[in-house]
Amino acid sequence: MRRVTLMVILILPLAGGCSTLFGSSETRRSGESSSLVDYLYPNGEIPAAADPTLPVLDLPLRVGIAFVPGRGQSEFSAGEKELLLDQVAEAFRDREYVRSIETIPEQYLKTARGVVGMQQVAAMHGIDVMALVSYDQITFASERESALLYWTIVGTALIKGNSNEVHTLIDTAVFDVGSAKLLFRAPGVHSQQRNATLFDSARDQRMLKSESIAAANADMIANLDAELGAFEERVREGEAVAAINWQNGGGGSTGMIFLLVLLALGLCALSRKSPNER
Repeated sequence: MRRVTLMVILILPLAGGCSTLFGSSETRRSGESSSLVDYLYPNGEIPAAADPTLPVLDLPLRVGIAFVPGRGQSEFSAGEKELLLDQVAEAFRDREYVRSIETIPEQYLKTARGVVGMQQVAAMHGIDVMALVSYDQITFASERESALLYWTIVGTALIKGNSNEVHTLIDTAVFDVGSAKLLFRAPGVHSQQRNATLFDSARDQRMLKSESIAAANADMIANLDAELGAFEERVREGEAVAAINWQNGGGGSTGMIFLLVLLALGLCALSRKSPNER
């Protein structure tokens, strides 16, 4: 009898471990987003038909930068949002065609949705072009069929792991406020997968989300810098992205410099002439 009892005590931990090993797999999906489409066209609004006319840009531009309001609780902290918008502003800074940059609080966009709402917020802040930053993050957590075997003082323990997967998209879309036309956009994406035991699953997911946000943001900033440079080249070469009008005292410095160079060359040529030629 004692031998049977001892065998039962030794087998029970193993039986418990085997039941965990062969249990059914489970996948949990969670996500959050700040949808640009939902913001500009709320309640299922249909976008207006495309206008073939080019938007008119009065350069240098007054640029507004804002975070599109999200649905539910955001994984982005206030500090992360501020850092992200600062990096977007830095990408616009020192551009020849940019006069000023202003970060617009997210609260303004929460109370003024839709294309008209964006235009009203822009008019309030004197903005010509609006850069709207949106994001989407999806997290998958699924139990793996494999397990980790732990030896303990009371026997063995099988601990199943999680396969944590995070996909993050951060997108900056730049609109001409007057026409509400999209001038260009710069997406940043990142995907990452990591295995962890159930003991560390929640902590690991939080770390994965934070790391994925940082990586997607870095990708977006690099793409935004490239798009801004390409836009500047198109403006210089006169490509039909928009009708360009340089305002006095602004970014028309390129034309002014050209005139000054011509004037300097003319003075040099005049100074080389002999008195009789004059």
